[in-house]
Amino acid sequence: MTAFAPDWLYLREPADAAARATELLDPLRSFLPEDEEVVIRDLGCGTGSLGRWLAARLPGTQHWILHDHDTDLLTHAQASLPGTALDGSPVDAVAEQRDITALRAADLAGTSLVTASALLDLLTRDEITALATAVVEAGCAALLMLSVTGKVELSPADPLDPAMAAAFNAHQRRVTEDGRRLLGPNAVDVAATAFGRLGATVVRADSAWRLGPDQAELQRQWLEGWVGAAVEQLPQLRPVADVYLQRRLEMAAAGELRAVIHHGDLLVLPPSMEAAA
Repeated sequence: MTAFAPDWLYLREPADAAARATELLDPLRSFLPEDEEVVIRDLGCGTGSLGRWLAARLPGTQHWILHDHDTDLLTHAQASLPGTALDGSPVDAVAEQRDITALRAADLAGTSLVTASALLDLLTRDEITALATAVVEAGCAALLMLSVTGKVELSPADPLDPAMAAAFNAHQRRVTEDGRRLLGPNAVDVAATAFGRLGATVVRADSAWRLGPDQAELQRQWLEGWVGAAVEQLPQLRPVADVYLQRRLEMAAAGELRAVIHHGDLLVLPPSMEAAA
């Protein structure tokens, strides 16, 4: 799995929080049990930003199980979750370092909700299919947020924007050194289809970053990563990409750039017991 620097994860957290699809929370709250502890597994939790956002928006006693491969990130995440839920009920968290792509239904026994943020686009088709199967067979819900969908809108527009976006999207769909073919911008569609085929109810929502002049540092780091990935995918872009990036960075620093980076959120509710019967 791809590793991300904590500084980048913290920098993007306010934009993530503003983008998350709050309209998915009411149907999620209706599904979760009212009079018993809610067990939530956060896959690829990073610094814990999703837990910090979600725990205080859900009622009831919550037990979070945080999964990541990075022990330092797990330590940060476990220490930073809020201590109380929406209704004042207690929230606690434990950390488990493990391979989230190996989770199966038996591992999710007793889990009420599986969550993840900015994860699906880093997975393969087989890994998403396995995750969907595990979640549905375990009978839990899933809230899978902020997966890139490949659409970027920069204002003012530049003639090179489409070429950079196409190369970046191709990079997100690349075959990794260990032979994994990532889904990138196709991940939300693939996941929705996989869950739907298993009989789950899938609710989709847009969750776009909307970066304005007051987010120049986030714009800078995002631009450097976006263009850098595009050039890594298509090295022949480098001569024009260097000039393009400098032009865009100057605009960001001057407060002249706006960016909308589209993501997709999925809420998955398991098949009803009546339907399963």
